[in-house]
Amino acid sequence: MENVKEVLTKKSKRAKMEQRGKIISFMCIALIVLVVISIFYFVASRGLATFFVDKVNVFDFLFGTVWNPSAVGPDGQPLVGALPMILGSFVVTFLSAIVATPFAIGAAVFMVEISPKNGEKVLQPVIELLVGIPSVVYGFIGLSVVVPAVRSVFGGTGFGILAGTFVLFIMILPTVTTMTVDALRSVPRHYREASLALGATRWQTIYKIVLRAAVPGILTAVVFGMARAFGEALAIQMVIGNAALLPSSLVTPASTLTSILTMGIGNTIMGTVQNNVLWSLALILLLMSLLFNVVIRLIGKKGALK
Repeated sequence: MENVKEVLTKKSKRAKMEQRGKIISFMCIALIVLVVISIFYFVASRGLATFFVDKVNVFDFLFGTVWNPSAVGPDGQPLVGALPMILGSFVVTFLSAIVATPFAIGAAVFMVEISPKNGEKVLQPVIELLVGIPSVVYGFIGLSVVVPAVRSVFGGTGFGILAGTFVLFIMILPTVTTMTVDALRSVPRHYREASLALGATRWQTIYKIVLRAAVPGILTAVVFGMARAFGEALAIQMVIGNAALLPSSLVTPASTLTSILTMGIGNTIMGTVQNNVLWSLALILLLMSLLFNVVIRLIGKKGALK
């Protein structure tokens, strides 16, 4: 009787393997969470040192227009106005998203609704190729082609928001297009069939039914592309001009958070004001990345409710 009870209560080999799998999965998830928390803590501790250790005013940092961490203003505070970089990052991100969205939607509609076979044979490999091109290559192309073109057409030096917009437009186009294709393919087939059965034309079905049903997915793609553009560093640094000034036009040299970070982080000493303010810029980038992720999740939940 005891042997039977022992056999019945003893865990099987599959149960033991499942338990081990759960433990390994939990450890991997815990490691990922720990790494993310560590990154947030490290960046926040360095970035907040600007305000708690160096006593820099938060409003002067966020809304100041003069960036010269090595100099001191009349009030004894370092000149660390980050508004030019913040504004430059937002402007170039929004402009690139505005330019890329129509092209991405058009390419996605062609691949899914107009000519799926040709789209899969021609456009899909091209998009995959664009995704695999390194950022430095985009930067060199922008420096060799886009900047001279902007200079000859619009005047100025060629470096600025406009050149950065064109480069980021090409860089985020594959991401937005791929996610838009997935959003269109997720629209149920009976939506199209019902629209055509009611007498709608092909274009009416695409415009009024398919695209409207895929709006949450398309918005997610656009926000994801904006997050990609906001965090781009090397390519945008090579074409924007890296002048820490408020952009007066689209063709004057400007700067972004990432361009100033990549230029200055290796030329400062850890713990100094010059280094701490760069970590503060990195903290702003991290918070914006978090904001983009929150927006994507909210859009996804709204689409799921529908």
